[in-house]
Amino acid sequence: MRVTAIIPAYNEETRLPRVLEAVRAASLVDDILVVSDGSVDGTYEVARHFDGVRALQLPQNLGKGGAMHVGACHTDAPLLVFLDADLIGLTPEHVDSLVEPVYRDDADMTLGVFRGGRRATDLAQKLFPFVSGQRAIRRELFLEVPNVQFARFGVETQITRWAVRQRWRVQYVPLIGVTHPMKEEKLGRLRGTVARLRMYADIARILLDGHAPDQAKRLFRLRNK
Repeated sequence: MRVTAIIPAYNEETRLPRVLEAVRAASLVDDILVVSDGSVDGTYEVARHFDGVRALQLPQNLGKGGAMHVGACHTDAPLLVFLDADLIGLTPEHVDSLVEPVYRDDADMTLGVFRGGRRATDLAQKLFPFVSGQRAIRRELFLEVPNVQFARFGVETQITRWAVRQRWRVQYVPLIGVTHPMKEEKLGRLRGTVARLRMYADIARILLDGHAPDQAKRLFRLRNK
């Protein structure tokens, strides 16, 4: 089964290379696609000149859900693995551990959960694992998720809620030693706080769109058994 890694990226020129190095060395990944989501720095150029990587430059920012959807439409690989562009501590083994359960047909989707990277991100993902941006999924299932291209920062919640509704087989995969910078660290306190509030608003909009509270409750208690 062919596997494409899709990395949505917005202004990540300095952090992207270390992620690409890890993904490129993963044994189960056949193709790497970086979708620069209207970046105004050198993200697209970094990806375009990275050996073994394809790159797309979106003319305007579509949000994370839009970038992921564009990436999925630019590959015919049956299996996709989505990864954030700012990960710290990612290894090829982490990537393969996300892919393998879906590759072997033991799961329809996996979600990577940070463990042992840093306290703040470990706690956030322990409380809300369904918002993880690290996941492998069958391409046909991803493209079935309603309105995924419009979900922006709520895209992970939208996917996981649909997975619950459709009774997908979901496995959580611990990503030991992996973390990422906080928005306030990347953007500064003011801009980072604004970006965080927008992210929370996107997630809340999806959780409270008329299907809550039952769907929200099921998401919060969804765990790999």
